[in-house]
Amino acid sequence: MSNSQAIGIFDSGIGGLTVMKQIMHKLPHEKLIYFGDSARLPYGDKSADTILRYSIENAIFLMEHQIKLLVIACNTASAYAVDKLKQILKIPIVDVIQPGVEHAAKASRHLRIGVLATRATTESGIYPQQIKKKLPSCQVYSMPCPLLVPLIEEHLFDHPATQLIIKDYLAPLKQSSIDTLLLGCTHYPLLRPLIQKEIGPHVCIVDSASTCAEHVSLTLDTYNLHACPDEKPSHRFYVSDYPEKFRLHGSKFLGHPIDKVNIPLKMKFEI
Repeated sequence: MSNSQAIGIFDSGIGGLTVMKQIMHKLPHEKLIYFGDSARLPYGDKSADTILRYSIENAIFLMEHQIKLLVIACNTASAYAVDKLKQILKIPIVDVIQPGVEHAAKASRHLRIGVLATRATTESGIYPQQIKKKLPSCQVYSMPCPLLVPLIEEHLFDHPATQLIIKDYLAPLKQSSIDTLLLGCTHYPLLRPLIQKEIGPHVCIVDSASTCAEHVSLTLDTYNLHACPDEKPSHRFYVSDYPEKFRLHGSKFLGHPIDKVNIPLKMKFEI
């Protein structure tokens, strides 16, 4: 590996751009390659074996671009695939589970943490398990939210249906008197204003994006892989379907234009 190689990032769709944006802010000299598996989203309603297979295929695609570090910018993929990917890849890997857990553990005042996540992530039990490792007496309340990712991918942020669904998902967590709400999917920060309005100002909302960027920086330190400070990087974007839709929506999320989005030619996608 060389310091000039890119960092690879993958997610099921546009949600991982919330992580990419923080990495770009934290590490402006690093070259990034993003892959959004838009043909096969959402991952949250897939089986564990399917999530693992998709994650391995995504990682192999990014490895073909000679990346120096892999960021799994998908909570569901992190829950089911990070251990296997660490076994088979010979590069450092950063996932989004641990950064989110660390952020929530620091933020919680009364040890009552709610978690919004996909159905698959919720069923994995990864968040209660990891939170209780740091805070053994913490009460963790998990809520699967299978409808949020499709709504976000369709850019329906202010739609009445989105508001009603958020209200429904948050009702049990409000009754549980949580003090901290962990957004356990990288798509969900895109609905943060609606979620904060519904859950109330007294609840601290946290996600993994900024802490994940810090983990990436520390990992680059550990392996001495930081790019040259004089580097002026260009970033590349790939999706498995709907490149123009990704380009338009992704540009808004990142805050600057995405000039081109490609579909890989070599990669076979099974729907």
